[in-house]
Amino acid sequence: MASSLTTFTDEARIALDTLSGRAAGLFSPSLRLGVTGLSRAGKTVFISALVHNLIHGGRLPLFEAQKSGRIARAFLEEQPDDAVPRFQYEDHVAALVNDRLWPDSTRAISELRLTIEYESASGWSRMFSSGRLSVDIVDYPGEWLLDLPLLGKSYADFSREAFEMAMLPVRVELSQEWRALSAAVDLNADADEMTARRLAESFAAYLKACKLDERALSTLPPGRFLMPGDLEGSPALTFAPLPGLGDRRVRSGSLQAMMERRYEAYKTHVVKPFFREHITRLDRQIVLIDALQALNAGPGAMADLERAVTEILACFRPGRGNFLTDFFSRRIDRILVAATKADHLHHESHDRLQAIVRRLADRAVARANFTGADVDVVAMAAVRATREGTVKQGRETLPVIIGTPLKGEKINGETFDGKAETAIFPGDLPEKVDAVFDISGSDHRQSSDDPAIRFVRFRPPKLERTAEGVTLSLPHIRLDRAVQFLIGDHLA
Repeated sequence: MASSLTTFTDEARIALDTLSGRAAGLFSPSLRLGVTGLSRAGKTVFISALVHNLIHGGRLPLFEAQKSGRIARAFLEEQPDDAVPRFQYEDHVAALVNDRLWPDSTRAISELRLTIEYESASGWSRMFSSGRLSVDIVDYPGEWLLDLPLLGKSYADFSREAFEMAMLPVRVELSQEWRALSAAVDLNADADEMTARRLAESFAAYLKACKLDERALSTLPPGRFLMPGDLEGSPALTFAPLPGLGDRRVRSGSLQAMMERRYEAYKTHVVKPFFREHITRLDRQIVLIDALQALNAGPGAMADLERAVTEILACFRPGRGNFLTDFFSRRIDRILVAATKADHLHHESHDRLQAIVRRLADRAVARANFTGADVDVVAMAAVRATREGTVKQGRETLPVIIGTPLKGEKINGETFDGKAETAIFPGDLPEKVDAVFDISGSDHRQSSDDPAIRFVRFRPPKLERTAEGVTLSLPHIRLDRAVQFLIGDHLA
């Protein structure tokens, strides 16, 4: 799909940008790491924990360069892109460490440069390596990635697919008001701003309803309808799909012509620059997935999550180049699909969580015709908010997780105040992976009374301190494995 998203002119600009970046990299080696995921998957937390652990020498036993003592230091530097907002690392870490609050979610693109000074593992490499690598971390909403397939779709295609999706059992109730409003308009009527606004607002309300916890749906383009930023209220975001579009000629000045023109403007001025200026410049990528939220919502949400991951992977440029082609074209040669919030489960269920996401990723890779890059899967928690224990219930000994649930979280009628620590038995994930994707013969939502799985959200942990009063680095689950896969080979 990625090859259909650009024109020859776009490719020429991308080649020039890549050549310029590679030339600079001859003297100052750098690696661009993309961090994405759908909302509340933990992008901000992942970046904050990654940087914090590297800067403060955190416990990363599977990160070979640090384990072997070859990292001299890691520190933040001024980022190379002046036009991109800086990732506010300091504010986010303060929220995690001092206030025990999760930082605000990603709302727009941001960037941070982390530089690592290290010693190569072999004498041969030390002769030719600078011993310095800058990792440019690019944080962006996964919802924006889901817009990229629009570049290859006409307005009629977009409208047809939107209505087909809206009729799925998991969405049909939520889309009812928007579909009724759309059915009442005359496509050939004169363009009217208020009609366009009502349709756009109703369509956006339907998308936002799909995103709520009880449905936890993921495939919700256009992404800027959920995160408009400084485009809110602009004509480029004031459009919506229309029903019953055929091949007939569109009358100039009609409502349909207005909607189609604004859809094309959205692609030209919003989607394409994002792809050309950011996605095509990435070397490595991590895709964070909150599978637990989708599991809570049931098989319909899991099927929708798989669809979203498929479309996300289809937008990347995978592959491995050679010495010559790398000067003109960047390819993503490693992608990590990470199931976040593993700390919400006892470790006995981590393998099942990883198997579920492995199945999701494998099917997405196959459906996206995605080849040429190494794709791995991990169940992780960038910041571990719980610890493990056991409780006795009658003759049974149950594995539990212990932490402080967020204020307002509920289990079995109990509402937590955000202060008290409690032990929770989260339940067991299904042994059969296929069961979580099977929407046949089942309700589209997980029953809130189902005792099999109970996932609640926790506050960040209270950090330990040394005898000297020094705060230790943020605890995690398998963050070190993720770091090794994403950048470890560049530090060999």
